[in-house]
Amino acid sequence: MSAQKAPTLHMIKLIVGCTSPEMLRDWVAVERHKGTAYVRTRTMPKRAEEIVQGGGSIYRVINGLIMCRQPIIGFDSYTRDDGHPGTLILVSDEVIPTQPQPMRPFQGWRYFKPEDAPPDLGQGAADLPDDGISSLPASLRNQLSELGLL
Repeated sequence: MSAQKAPTLHMIKLIVGCTSPEMLRDWVAVERHKGTAYVRTRTMPKRAEEIVQGGGSIYRVINGLIMCRQPIIGFDSYTRDDGHPGTLILVSDEVIPTQPQPMRPFQGWRYFKPEDAPPDLGQGAADLPDDGISSLPASLRNQLSELGLL
């Protein structure tokens, strides 16, 4: 009997002050920790090893919509400006656009099951080939998604 691989576990987190995946790409180029892009958070996920070993991503909520994801490559501890411990979620420089999916606001981060995650643009079973959707401005993708056209 062979062991089955557990489904990939992801994370989801809102981005404050970012208005598009394109803007996130710019941030990724600047915000570095030991040469690696990161996302700051307070607590270390108890399932961090599972996320990294399973090839998990952090899905990013921008203006009320899940708009993109970044593969997670590791976690690191750091000291926050207030002197308390914090966690850096180390991520790939790659910002992968996803089918926009509405998401209500929440604080911090959450675990995100693969079955709840939107497909990458052009990868969903129900959508047509990308046809340039990923190259549309984020604001237009948001409007089309809100109208139910994406």
